[in-house]
Amino acid sequence: MTKSAIIFDCDGVLVDSERIAIAVEREHLARVGLMYDTTDYLSRFVGLTSQDFHIALERDHRALHDRPLPEPFFEDLKRECLARYESELTSFVGLEGFLECYDGAVAVASSSSGPILRRKLEITGLHTRFDPHIYSGDDVAHGKPAPDLFLLAASRLKVDAGRCLAIEDSVNGVCSAAAAGMEVWGFTGGGHADAHLEDRLRAAGAQEVFSGFSDIMRVFQGRAW
Repeated sequence: MTKSAIIFDCDGVLVDSERIAIAVEREHLARVGLMYDTTDYLSRFVGLTSQDFHIALERDHRALHDRPLPEPFFEDLKRECLARYESELTSFVGLEGFLECYDGAVAVASSSSGPILRRKLEITGLHTRFDPHIYSGDDVAHGKPAPDLFLLAASRLKVDAGRCLAIEDSVNGVCSAAAAGMEVWGFTGGGHADAHLEDRLRAAGAQEVFSGFSDIMRVFQGRAW
């Protein structure tokens, strides 16, 4: 079946932001005694909405220290991430060329909060390419791995979910898109990707996994979409 739309995750798919966020997060978490194995951290937390991420960290901190995280913790974390995005954030090599060649409908479905999501797209010059079809974790009651966000994007595009291709870099994101009934491709080109990310994405339901947009471009050029 030909696809009518591509729905992209943002962090780790359109922009190389996960490497920045994860570095900042783990540095701040270490200060309050929360240390995680890298694979466990990536599998559990990447792709979650800010609210679900915060709830999970609060639960872990209470289990370890029997008290909540310090009150300014999440504000400090947000402030440092935003500052580093402003100076370091880039989109992925080959993305612009791919978007120029693909003439179908596109949307962004990201767990980020709306204002931060839009700012990341503005910094990298991608906002106008996707606007108005930019959907965030703020837009749904249940974030990834629930299917709600991808279903919302498909609905707003007026495309059946089964005719959408989703591109994701996280286990939570792949599970979300698969639950929405979409074909899902994994992306491992982000600076945060470890050697086992492809295996985790395939295990979660990704039919194909790519490390760059040049590889995705070649597949598109060889198929009727």
